[in-house]
Amino acid sequence: MDSVLLIGGAGFLGLHLIEQFSKLDPQPKINVFDIRPLPDKLATYFSFDPSSIGQYTGDLTSEDDLKRVFEITKPDVVVHSASPIHGMAQAIYEKVNVEGTKTILKVCQDLKIKALVYTSSAGVIFNGEDIHNADETWPIPEVPLDGYNDTKARAETMVLGANNFTGLKTVALRPAGIFGPGDRQLVPGLRQVAKLGQSKFQIGDNNNLFDWTYAGNVADAHILAAQKLLSPDPEVVKAVGGQTFFVTNDAPTYFWTLARTVWKSDGHIDNYNIVLSRPVAILAGYLSQFFSKLANKEPGLTPFRVKIVCAFRYHNIAKAKRLLGYKPQVGLEEGIQKTLEWMDETKQ
Repeated sequence: MDSVLLIGGAGFLGLHLIEQFSKLDPQPKINVFDIRPLPDKLATYFSFDPSSIGQYTGDLTSEDDLKRVFEITKPDVVVHSASPIHGMAQAIYEKVNVEGTKTILKVCQDLKIKALVYTSSAGVIFNGEDIHNADETWPIPEVPLDGYNDTKARAETMVLGANNFTGLKTVALRPAGIFGPGDRQLVPGLRQVAKLGQSKFQIGDNNNLFDWTYAGNVADAHILAAQKLLSPDPEVVKAVGGQTFFVTNDAPTYFWTLARTVWKSDGHIDNYNIVLSRPVAILAGYLSQFFSKLANKEPGLTPFRVKIVCAFRYHNIAKAKRLLGYKPQVGLEEGIQKTLEWMDETKQ
């Protein structure tokens, strides 16, 4: 692997991809294509030198923008991790996840790129019902739960369908519950909940197992997938190409465990909890949506969020272990501590 192009490389997962790719020996030339440049200042967690990274900005739905960068960087492998966060408008998901992926695939095929690793989502199989130890044979539901996972699933289907077309090898990874340094949603949101005195409220009975995944581990899985697609052994390439892989920390925990671990690390422990049952919380979610719409505000609680919080959602990663050689290197508690240290550093 002489050169890698990280599309979406300036984002949360993108920074971890740069970090892990930069640790390879020999290190490939790392290039980033994103709508924005890398942050001016990086936390000490990230040890790579930003000046050594090729940085290119542009629109991933523009063939001209992509071809310009592909022709300059000549990547052996493209990693496509660009995606809007949850809670955006449907039109944005359509543009980035669907149209963007379609354009990337076309340029990869036109320029005879060897390999593409796509960051999908474990949520593509979630429709609000419980998921127990799901493997890659679980079907994508006909009726998606939300626009984000609907567009991720459609993009994933395109990526897998492109495997072996014009010689391009593809793979799709499905991480679950990503967190880590650089995270602007999960752990910062949990800290804000405690700060507002709302940590005593619990939605659901907390008997549901849930998968979280440290971002550095997710990046490791991407590297392993890229290496397999570029393997000189045709049997290895055949076994991995066109496949999906769930990626987790292989340590399902009760949903509220991660939140309380974050709060405990901050010295915040509640003496009691006020538990809202799932039906009551869903009703409250509908009411919150209704009154927030009248007030032209973003609802704090929605039925969608309640269904996520109360569902069993854990996955079987035996396939990633067997075919990619994946093993999570950073455990949940260590990952939480690294995330909190990053947050404390960036507050200064």
